[in-house]
Amino acid sequence: MRPLSARTSIFTDSVIRRMTRISNRYGAVNLSQGFPDFDPPAEILEALTETAGKNVHQYSITWGAQNLREAIAAKQSRFMGMDIDPDGEIVVVCGSTEAMMAAMMTVVDPGDKVAIFSPFYENYGADTILSGAEPVYIPLRPPLYDFDPAELEAAFAGGAKALILCNPSNPCGKVFTREELLTIAGLAEKYDAYVITDEVYEHIVYEPYQHVYFATLPGMRKRTISCSSLSKTYSITGWRLGYTIAPPEITDRIRKVHDFLTVGAAAPLQEAVIPGLQFGQEYYDRLLKIYTEKRDLFLQGLDAAGLVHNVPQGAYYVMVDISEFGYEDDLKFCEDLAERVGVGAVPGSSFFKEPVNHLIRFHFAKKNATLEEALSRLKHIREEM
Repeated sequence: MRPLSARTSIFTDSVIRRMTRISNRYGAVNLSQGFPDFDPPAEILEALTETAGKNVHQYSITWGAQNLREAIAAKQSRFMGMDIDPDGEIVVVCGSTEAMMAAMMTVVDPGDKVAIFSPFYENYGADTILSGAEPVYIPLRPPLYDFDPAELEAAFAGGAKALILCNPSNPCGKVFTREELLTIAGLAEKYDAYVITDEVYEHIVYEPYQHVYFATLPGMRKRTISCSSLSKTYSITGWRLGYTIAPPEITDRIRKVHDFLTVGAAAPLQEAVIPGLQFGQEYYDRLLKIYTEKRDLFLQGLDAAGLVHNVPQGAYYVMVDISEFGYEDDLKFCEDLAERVGVGAVPGSSFFKEPVNHLIRFHFAKKNATLEEALSRLKHIREEM
């Protein structure tokens, strides 16, 4: 038999999803894969029930149902402070995972280079490689996860055609400041590069930090593909609904890529999520309050257990330093943690290009009772590990 594709030969399965399977095997509290264990808003669930009786069970328009695109445009125009055309600038896709892939394939050709901040969500490198491009990594340095502008410029000067910007960041919870984003914008302009943003945690940003949409910076709308998802904002990760926002000439290309990747997102779910997009500001204020409380609860518990960690500025992840346990293999640590302590985590090495093996990632998008159970188990970590 002839060999399979070289570009996929270096892939493993998703370490994040693998840790969910390992957590399930040992009955561990799963703080690895970032999904809630609580229900979506009641209005969305009620709409889902009603949708079952409507005639929305066949293909919708490939790039998203008209009423959903209009709802996304109305919501994002309000939050981004710019008018977004639902017909010319939005594509509804199967989660932000497809949004990033479609954006990547729209922007780059085989042999191009793509700049990626490290640590990074594991799909970004894979998306780049599947597109035939070469990833170029720029380190974010703990504990604040700042970057060196000179290193970023070197990536652009070396030919990076695009930058992937996850803000707020998964896995480290960094929220890029306006000054940092202006630095990135200046370099994107100087080197005529695109910026593909992953902004799925746009509404989970803790005080005093603020989220700045990259496309709203001077001159950046024309070169930005904004990718986001409804998964985290409305606690519907299994629905796989995402979208891109980009100028019409870019959106036209994304539509074509999306059409051949997946044809379209699930039509009934597109209909059912619309009430969520119509929520007023009070929903987003309450969402942030809930996650702020969960962050405080979890970090206080980590402190009580004597575990060293960063303080996330956004999203719902925290990086914990496991140096004291003497493991050279952080994946082995996470497997033992699930089996012996009963808590699931993700090894930090799956997020870093650099040889980082002393960090693990927890998430705290769980019921308070779930977090308290995990923290109760972590109190005994030194006895078990």
